[in-house]
This record gives sequence, C-alpha cells and structure tokens, in this order.
Amino acid sequence: MELELRHLRVLCAIADAGSVGRAAAQLGYSQPAVSTQLRRIERHLGEPLFERGASGVRPTPYGAEVVAQARDVLTRADALGRRRPAGSRPRRPLRVAATNSPMLSGTVSRVRTRLPELSLAVTSVYASSRIVELLEEGAADAAIAADYPGRELRHSAAVRHRGIVTEPTFVALPARHRLRQCAQVQLADLAEDPWFVTPDDGAGWPGVFYDACAAAGFTPVAVHEFLGDQTQLQSMIADGLGVSLVQPTLRPIPHVTVKPLAGSPLWCRYVLAWRPGTVTDDVAETLVQSATAAYRDLAAQAPHLRTWASRLWSTAGS
Repeated sequence: MELELRHLRVLCAIADAGSVGRAAAQLGYSQPAVSTQLRRIERHLGEPLFERGASGVRPTPYGAEVVAQARDVLTRADALGRRRPAGSRPRRPLRVAATNSPMLSGTVSRVRTRLPELSLAVTSVYASSRIVELLEEGAADAAIAADYPGRELRHSAAVRHRGIVTEPTFVALPARHRLRQCAQVQLADLAEDPWFVTPDDGAGWPGVFYDACAAAGFTPVAVHEFLGDQTQLQSMIADGLGVSLVQPTLRPIPHVTVKPLAGSPLWCRYVLAWRPGTVTDDVAETLVQSATAAYRDLAAQAPHLRTWASRLWSTAGS
C-alpha cells in the first residue's frame, strides 16, 4: 500500500470530526469504508493513530504528528498549479486577528486544508478589546479572542461571536515547589509566592485574577508583569523566580510542573468573532470547527488536563 492524498484527507477529516462516523458523513463515504481505510493506514504505518473511546476518537501522540504532516502535504498539494489568470486582480485575504492562544496554528492549518481557495492573513493581537476595535473598524474580518464568565465580549451589532471552548486556568510551578506533590493546588496556598501576570487585556484580565485572590483571602505579595515568549516565562518559573497562571494545554519544559487549581476558581473562554458583512456563515462555521478541533488535539496532548477532566467526570458520576 502507498499513501495517497485521499488517505491523508481521511486522517485529517477523522481528526477534525473527532469521530469516524462524522468524518465519513463529511467525506460522503460509509462509516465501515472509512473504518476499513483507517485500519489499512494504521497497518501500513505500523502504529495506532487514534485512541478509541465512548465519545469518539482522538489522535495518539504519534497520530498527532502524522496528522500535522498530512495537513502540510495537503496544503502544499492544493497550492500546486493554482495560478492567478493573467490580468486578474488578486483576492484580498481573510484578515484574522488572534490573541495569545496555542490553538491558532492548528486552526489555520485546518482552514487551509478545508478551504484551500481561501487566503489567510493572520495578525497577533494581545488585547481582546483591541481585537474588537479592529473588527468594528473593518481592519479585521475574523478573530480569536478571549473573555471570562460574567464578563462576556462586548461589541456592536456589526460583529458576531461564538464560543469555541471554555477552559479552567491552571498554575505553573517550579518542579521543586513545596506543593509539587499535590494533585491540585489551593489558590490560597500560593499567597506568599511571587506571581508572573500578563497585562490588562481589556476584557477582564487581570481583574478576574485579583478577584479570585481576594475571594481566597489574600492579595499577592509580589507581581511581575510579563508579556513575552512562553518558553522564557517557563524558564523563569523553573529557576524559582515565581509562579504563573497558565492555559491547561501548556506543555511544561523540564523543571516546571502544571497543576489544576482546587475548585477551578478561574476560567477563560475563547471565542470566534467575525464581521458577517465580510465573512459568510459557511466560512465562520469552518473557522469555529477548525478551532474546536485544534483545541481537541491540544487537550489530547496535555496529560495534566486529561487527568483533571477524568477526576471531574468521576466526581460528577459518583
């Protein structure tokens, strides 16, 4: 058996849908046909690519690598031979603004695979309030922004938004921290630790952090404002210079450990916002589905998040 582009499209469809059945429906095949194709591909590669569960499938670590490479190949293949006719005007790309989110690269990759005719121009924008301004001004067409429970994203009727995922906020500690053995960390137990905190995002942060600290009975003794590379932040945490709230999908570097906060006092929601005058409903739906699938892949590769979720589900079921 030799891998062909149709095989790669099957793998990407399964990863995006999180289900063999849903992928089959999107591809216009029967579920048994897609299941058989997947088994042949896995036999050819010599390892399982997806973990099967009651709620569907998710890529194994090896499967995530294969799917990422498949997307790259499909993107390049779709670009082959696509040339603009002489004298025609280039199409304006879809301008996407995005806050600091690890799901961005996976989202863009999926959109390029599913809508190869669409050109994307991505701009990194930290503050969600600024993202709203860009959309309102017509300087951006769509965006991935963030808000917080009780402080939902505010904008005019010229902009729409839909939730992608609402996730708990975890904490990154030095691996030798006194709480390193705890399955989860009480926020109050970090009252004496110095904190790294990102700046005001215009959507509620860091106010929600200080509110949670106040509810836990303390005010942080030292706060270092930091906005920069995540590896640099983790290096400072590893050196014992402080702790930081982080996204639960963060991959810790050596000498850093990521823990959930007991009671999950802090949550963040990622949303897709867009201008309906320039972004069609079909494109908006593709953006939401692509971002959701990208987050699902990140969550599958975050053992601390999976452990937290399994504890939550077992508690809810007891």
